[in-house]
Amino acid sequence: MDAFVVRLPKGQVPTPTRNKEKVYKQTTIESLRRVVVIEDIRRYKSMLEFPEQTKDDLLHALGELQKKMPSREVLKSTKIGHTVNKMRKNPDPEVSAMATQVYTEWRTFIEENSNKPSIEVHCDKQSEALRNNARKLMADALEMKADCSLIDNIEREVFHYSLRLVSTAYRRTIRALVFAFKHKPEVRSQLKDSTISVTQLVSSYKK
Repeated sequence: MDAFVVRLPKGQVPTPTRNKEKVYKQTTIESLRRVVVIEDIRRYKSMLEFPEQTKDDLLHALGELQKKMPSREVLKSTKIGHTVNKMRKNPDPEVSAMATQVYTEWRTFIEENSNKPSIEVHCDKQSEALRNNARKLMADALEMKADCSLIDNIEREVFHYSLRLVSTAYRRTIRALVFAFKHKPEVRSQLKDSTISVTQLVSSYKK
């Protein structure tokens, strides 16, 4: 039996050996760079175009856009290319540098892959109608136009938190926000003074 015993110096405690197994991460179709969810593109566009957007949210939106390679058709239909191009002139050097990087990568990709199609994922018409109604409810509560950048930004953030579904959670969050806009003056003033970001607002009222 001694042949199978490992003798250690006196006082030394043997350390257990662990089998190192490779951890594999499952790839989803949405994680592929050329699979573009139009709603996500429009959400990030809305974030970038919102005048009172925080630097962290601008960098987050640009970072997410950098993970995708939209086709020429998507760039034209969403005008996200124009928005990213404008961000290259942002006064913050970190934001402008990232915007330049994203814009350059996209332009190079289009030049090299102009004839290759990409996969686009669109929202259905019924969901769009329900979302437009949600925008109108929030706009009325804030006494704003439904197509203003703030309302668009809030609604897209709610939709994102609801896993891109007009679900019960989506409806409850919209109702909670509408109630807050109507009956909580402090929330209205926070939005007006930009003392709360859209991300923070939606996160605090999500259901």
